[in-house]
Amino acid sequence: MKYIKIIILIFLFLFNYKSFADENIVEILKKNNNIIFIRHSLAPGNGDPQNINLNNCKTQRNLSTEGINQSKKIGNFFKKNNIKPGEVLSSEWCRCKDTAFYAFSNYRTFDALNSFYDPKFYKNKKKQIKGLKKFIKNWDSKSNLVLVTHYVVISEILGLGANSGEIIVTNKDYKTLGRIKID
Repeated sequence: MKYIKIIILIFLFLFNYKSFADENIVEILKKNNNIIFIRHSLAPGNGDPQNINLNNCKTQRNLSTEGINQSKKIGNFFKKNNIKPGEVLSSEWCRCKDTAFYAFSNYRTFDALNSFYDPKFYKNKKKQIKGLKKFIKNWDSKSNLVLVTHYVVISEILGLGANSGEIIVTNKDYKTLGRIKID
């Protein structure tokens, strides 16, 4: 009986802590001065086919039905919590554009957010990261900036891994303020 009470107390602490963390990140997001990195939603597989063409989604790894639903949940999280997304920028890859579209409707592409996972694109890495850091440095910080991108970009900028559809909230100095998993 003693152990059951301890387990229940631990469970309640963890449940309440998570709830507090969620409320805290929502309040941070409502301040409208955050950089919000979002890894594209679920797109099964790894990398892209050899014949990838950024102008043809049929040659790319794309969102699954679950990924589309995950993207909609991202948008619903922002709406439900009355969080204004501000400017939404996306990689030119279809899985990122689709994530941005299903979550926010309005977005524009920004090539600095493109993947450089594949050797075909790796040569662009330094230029992209430099361009992204310059863009963020010059960003006015008066609204939330949403960046829909890839694992490799998030990892390079923040030094963190990200799951499909995960939201990582930072400030302009790239300090992580919170993470939100959307299943």
